[in-house]
Amino acid sequence: MTTVTDLAAPPRLARVFAEAVVTARLAKPRDLPDVAYRLSGQRVDRSHLLAYQRICGFPVNDLLPATYPHVLGFPLQARLMGRRDFPFPLPGLLHTTQQVTAHRALTAHDILTVAVHAERLRSHPRGRLVDLVTEVTSEGEVVWEGRSTYLHRGTGDATAERDERGPAVPEGPPAAIWRVPRDIGRRYARVSGDVNPIHLHPLTARAMGLPTTIAHGMWSGGRLLASLGHAAYEPSVARLWFRKPLVIPGTVEVTYATSGPVRIAGVRSRTDPPTEIVALSLSPLPA
Repeated sequence: MTTVTDLAAPPRLARVFAEAVVTARLAKPRDLPDVAYRLSGQRVDRSHLLAYQRICGFPVNDLLPATYPHVLGFPLQARLMGRRDFPFPLPGLLHTTQQVTAHRALTAHDILTVAVHAERLRSHPRGRLVDLVTEVTSEGEVVWEGRSTYLHRGTGDATAERDERGPAVPEGPPAAIWRVPRDIGRRYARVSGDVNPIHLHPLTARAMGLPTTIAHGMWSGGRLLASLGHAAYEPSVARLWFRKPLVIPGTVEVTYATSGPVRIAGVRSRTDPPTEIVALSLSPLPA
């Protein structure tokens, strides 16, 4: 039976990551801890919402973009993944996919309860995967759900079943070109609290096994969703597949397509367009 721990305030992420770095080399268990973290009665800080809207390119208003509740839940995710009895060290984990279900439009007036637990520990050809599940409720109603899948790189299983690959990044001429600055990782980290070293500096990224700094997947995914306009606020299911790291600084292309009611968008390499970086599908929820 899952043990639910109620928190009085969001965890301090700098401390969570610092402790996780210190304990990263300790022996880890093979199974997930059967715990969940919950934070009740949360009011949206409008200055924080404004900073998020600006860095991802959303309009400035009282509406919560569909990706914003992920930022509210991430401190709880980090607290859970930073536990000594979590099977992977937190620093260096790679975000591979994200699913977001927005059951209704949320505003800064909503009072929210955020809960996070881990599930579906499984093998992958390049290591092992785990899902961090976030549920947001308001007045007892589930209003938002998120499923974040993370990869711990290591000895994999070539026969492991792969997760759904999702749609290809649309082909054709780019609809937009992004020039991603060198400091976007540090800037987004200040807003999101995600201070994973792979996003902050080339030296810390190399220490985590990457050749250089990469952008946060949820920054590129949020900016991609923002480019779809009002659809970012409607009841919907958004799925993101982070195919290749977005090395920073860098220049990428953005393309769009539709398939019936489903909108498809993607980010690809500017210098090598067949290289897909992020794919997004956005499906409306049935009325």
